[in-house]
Amino acid sequence: MTDSRGKNLSIIVVLGMFAFLTSLSGSSTNLAIPKIAVSINVSSSAATWIVQIGLITTAILLVMFGHIGDILSKNAVFLAGGVAFLVGSTVTGFAPGFVTILIGRVIQAIGAAMIMANSMGIVTQYFPDNRRAEALAMISMFISVGAISGPGIGGFIISISSWRWIYWINIPLGILVLWLGFKYLAIPKETWSHIREVTKGANWTGQNLFTIGIILFFLSGSFFESGRDRLLIGLAFFVVGGAITIYSFIQDDKSNLPWIAPEILKNRDFMTSILALSLVMLVNAVSNILLPFYLQSYNGMSPFTSGLIMMLQPVMMLITTPFAGFLADRVNRELMTVVGLAVMVVSQVGYALFPSGLEMLRIIPPIVLNGMGMAIFLSPNNALTMGLVAEKFSGIAGSFNSFARTLGMTIGISFASAALFFQLPGVTRITPAVGDRFIQAFYNVFWIATMISGLALAVVLVRYLKARKTPIKKQSVKESV
Repeated sequence: MTDSRGKNLSIIVVLGMFAFLTSLSGSSTNLAIPKIAVSINVSSSAATWIVQIGLITTAILLVMFGHIGDILSKNAVFLAGGVAFLVGSTVTGFAPGFVTILIGRVIQAIGAAMIMANSMGIVTQYFPDNRRAEALAMISMFISVGAISGPGIGGFIISISSWRWIYWINIPLGILVLWLGFKYLAIPKETWSHIREVTKGANWTGQNLFTIGIILFFLSGSFFESGRDRLLIGLAFFVVGGAITIYSFIQDDKSNLPWIAPEILKNRDFMTSILALSLVMLVNAVSNILLPFYLQSYNGMSPFTSGLIMMLQPVMMLITTPFAGFLADRVNRELMTVVGLAVMVVSQVGYALFPSGLEMLRIIPPIVLNGMGMAIFLSPNNALTMGLVAEKFSGIAGSFNSFARTLGMTIGISFASAALFFQLPGVTRITPAVGDRFIQAFYNVFWIATMISGLALAVVLVRYLKARKTPIKKQSVKESV
């Protein structure tokens, strides 16, 4: 399905602007965690749940909203997500306390799930395979701009005013983007009776099992953060939650109307791309959540200055992504993902060798390499992923891709927080007084991240070697619905 180039560019702008807003809010929140913890008088570990609860909610709902987008309208679900995201931003900005902040973040995350679940599917509808990587790269540029603006704008706002403004700023921007969205994305007229008809047979049992499993799985992190005294309880939540989550996929595969088409889960090449994406996002999330504690809480850097330092990663992504998207449509995509992961491994080693003080010559290179590695990996891997499924599965494939991305981020943040505070029993807030205990715990977390990125490198290297022998066969995007 193709339209005029002008309309396609307008669609990219709408998709990109929503991606920009969600990325802006996420990166600002990561940076603001130390300041929010002090402002509302909660511990550093508890404050990380402001980030985690949003990611968990998004992970739970992504696949469901992708499926609903397939059977109803990707455009309608996408724009409804924009409305929910705006409402959630408003609630969070005006929240009087910790619980209300969490509620606002949940509403924000519901909107983000609706947006993310259908973005790649909308791209697949309008762009053929030979132009898809470039289109996805353009959206990635918007995400990078949001990630860049988050630390910069967020750091500046936090330094001169209340952290609440990082959510209030979404209100006027969100209204503008919603106006553009309703202008350029056509929405079919649907009656409530039709909506109920097409969704009543959905596998709600599987969705409920998945929700319970994911919640229990990530609640284990709060017990791990409490130290060795609650280790067994944490392990119980981890195992039971993981088992229920896995079973939900098995149950869904056997249901009459599964959320995830069996053809998707049985597509080994597609699932390899999904696994690699999850591992990369897991590793990237570790630095996103720990660097503010290292720069601000431990070394006393201002939010604005630390924001500028952290901006280097998305800046490098913004610079590198256009070249990566261009090359991904013209050279070997599998090889590019190998190169991207190799750069990521080097960056994680750099984090694990950070100085205890603010030696910029040792701090900046790993952050820069992290951004470059992410950019080189993401565009070709996304193009590979979406090129491996038929158009009729594009919505669920796109939402599953976003699910893998969000799940990796969520596990990464939960893992980093739990692993750090598990090594710091009795520490409620990171300060310079924690001393070498914090630095050693920081190093240990990044050495584990290095091993995980090495595993991801092995996965894409095997894929590349396999593709050299037997080229991966793409599904036709014109396959009938």
